[in-house]
Amino acid sequence: MSAAPGQLGRFLPSRRDYGGLRSAWKTDLLAGITVGIVALPLALAFGVSSGVGAEAGLITAVVAGLVAAVMGGSHVQISGPTGAMVVVLAPVVAAHGAGSIALVSLMAGLLVVILGISGLGRAVAFIPWPVVEGFTLGIAAIIFLQQVPLATGTEGIPGHNTLLAAIESASQATLPTVLQTLGVVLGVAAVMLLLPRLNKALPASLIAVVLATAAVELLQLDIPRIGALPHSLSAPSLPALDPAALGGLLMPAVSIAMLAAIESLLSARVAAGMAGPDGRPSGAYSPDRELTGQGLASIAAGFFGGMPATGAIARTAVNVRSGARTRFSAIVHALVLLAIIYLGADLVGKIPLAVLAGILMVTATRMVSRHTVTAILRSTRADAFVFVLTALITVAFDLIVAIEIGLVAAALFTLRTFASLSGVKREEIPGPPEPGDEHIAIFRLDGAMFFGAAERVLQEISQVKDIQVAIIRLSQVRMLDATGAHTLVEVISALELRGVTVLLKGVQPQHLELVTNVGVIRSLRHHKHLFASLADAVEHARSHVRRNAAASV
Repeated sequence: MSAAPGQLGRFLPSRRDYGGLRSAWKTDLLAGITVGIVALPLALAFGVSSGVGAEAGLITAVVAGLVAAVMGGSHVQISGPTGAMVVVLAPVVAAHGAGSIALVSLMAGLLVVILGISGLGRAVAFIPWPVVEGFTLGIAAIIFLQQVPLATGTEGIPGHNTLLAAIESASQATLPTVLQTLGVVLGVAAVMLLLPRLNKALPASLIAVVLATAAVELLQLDIPRIGALPHSLSAPSLPALDPAALGGLLMPAVSIAMLAAIESLLSARVAAGMAGPDGRPSGAYSPDRELTGQGLASIAAGFFGGMPATGAIARTAVNVRSGARTRFSAIVHALVLLAIIYLGADLVGKIPLAVLAGILMVTATRMVSRHTVTAILRSTRADAFVFVLTALITVAFDLIVAIEIGLVAAALFTLRTFASLSGVKREEIPGPPEPGDEHIAIFRLDGAMFFGAAERVLQEISQVKDIQVAIIRLSQVRMLDATGAHTLVEVISALELRGVTVLLKGVQPQHLELVTNVGVIRSLRHHKHLFASLADAVEHARSHVRRNAAASV
């Protein structure tokens, strides 16, 4: 349901957003500083990997992170550039240039705002778990493969399939550069994997950046660096509007908007049930407000020359586990990054690109846990197939296509399951038998009478022979659609043409209007052949048999 003008206030900030801040401000402050430190290398890495540069990644983390913190629907969500968004943006940069991303950010952000105001935020609940995890696994694989050029010290090949581009880049690596960059990647990975085992509170990714950069400086290795970064935020401005380019950017903007909505809502949903250090979950969130907040964040980032943003589950998890209770921590996180721009841009520019590749490779391997993959593969064949199919299509083709095909596959398997649980069963006539009962058949329809099961029901009932009266019980039908109702019309008509009188028993009240409108009642020989009680239906059937017997004498 769309939001009426009087309801728009629920999308705006209020004093309730900061309830409990008086008692939680210290932990929120520390949590914000912690997640800001963690977000720095990721923002730089995602900016570089997407093709728009480290500067755009950092600007997005600041601007979008601040706007989403104030306007979003989650109290603990951290927003900024993410790996999934990088996967979508890289082909856009290759096709239209880095200058198009600010405009795409505005377009996608506006679409996400419209989704939020339209009340579609809760739609994420209908995405099956295997689709979500397959999508995540595919993104993780793409992020890992995208780092191969940085890890080997070669130029990336924009616009190509990620796997083929990674192979091509690796084949062009030369000595001694490739040994130096791979050494940096392995060193970063070792620090990020081993340091948490010693102390989980330490920011492993930041320490890995500092140690690796210092080592490269001391050894004077000639490998690519981030380069110059701005020492301040530029003034906001409207991106250049090229009418000729708008048509080519529309579909990428739609894909980015869908991805931003899905990823942000999934992240917020996970964060809402995530427990902090005190064991308490972080609390509820507003899906529709979360979408409007994320859309406004991408619009703001576009005005400052940034890239589209989404909720980031990894940084959000750090925020929650650091004790954050209100959105003040997300605001602090953005301010920490802003301070780095003004005070530490020169130092950040010396970071080797291979360091960022190492961070993202480790991040990619952590996106999907081994236990999750094992659980899905051991669940059902259908769910395992949907999981693998979604992941493969994500890597081979497109993220949004992967979600669409994954949803279609999941829906088809669900329909097949419903159809297998639905069907028709012939029952014995209750009570003591009477002469002529052999000419009466009772059919009980179970489960869902819909298009997936209708054909089988039609075949099974139509094959019954040597009966004079058929009682069709509908009291166990939980779902009935137009195809199912039309099938009942066909069953009744086929039996009546063979001289078999059809009685309906137990039409559910919620189905009565449908069966009337489709013509089920009209197809009966008499409108009184509709019964609420099985005993009454059986007695009426026996009277038919007796009349037929008397007529044949």
